[in-house]
Amino acid sequence: MSKSITHVVFDIGNVLIEWNPEYLYCDLIPNNEERRKFLDTVCTPDWNLQQDLGRSWDEAIQLLSAQHPDKAGLIRAYSERWHDMVPGEIFGTPALLAELKEKGVPLYAITNFSSEKFVEAQERFPFLKSSFLDIVVSAEERLLKPDPQIYKVLFERNNLDPTKCIFIDDSLANVEAARALGMAGHHFTSAQTLERDLTDLGLLVR
Repeated sequence: MSKSITHVVFDIGNVLIEWNPEYLYCDLIPNNEERRKFLDTVCTPDWNLQQDLGRSWDEAIQLLSAQHPDKAGLIRAYSERWHDMVPGEIFGTPALLAELKEKGVPLYAITNFSSEKFVEAQERFPFLKSSFLDIVVSAEERLLKPDPQIYKVLFERNNLDPTKCIFIDDSLANVEAARALGMAGHHFTSAQTLERDLTDLGLLVR
């Protein structure tokens, strides 16, 4: 990666804060087979993505509960106990974010996130409010990564040159979409490997 990179763009879920429905539903549905069936056929990833696209949680729960009335309580829990899916920060990454901010590196974020839950996440994790010059939230734009348009929202709103930016995401597809638009990309697996890449770019000094 080029050392001409001057701006850092973060994903949030599973890069800065952990999110996994298993944390909640291991408690609610202890049987592995039953839990997997529920998450594969009722509260599916595609259903959740509709909230990331802007659908309200009230509407989502009402519609799905009408289809699965016997699972209404489990469906409501997806929203009412959402924080049980988010046990905390990803170890080490918020510290790197704080270090970049202290060094004056311009920081941005692009996240697939429900507007309602993102407000809650910002209240719980104050660094999500204070660290970034701009955050592109999918629900507010009605766009999801890896759609190229959501990256272009960031570029155009902030007058950014993609070739000066590195994008960090735990989804390889999202990273590849960013690279196709001219950004450098880091497929996030751990804070240690991210720290190494940021150091190689000269954004951190070790």
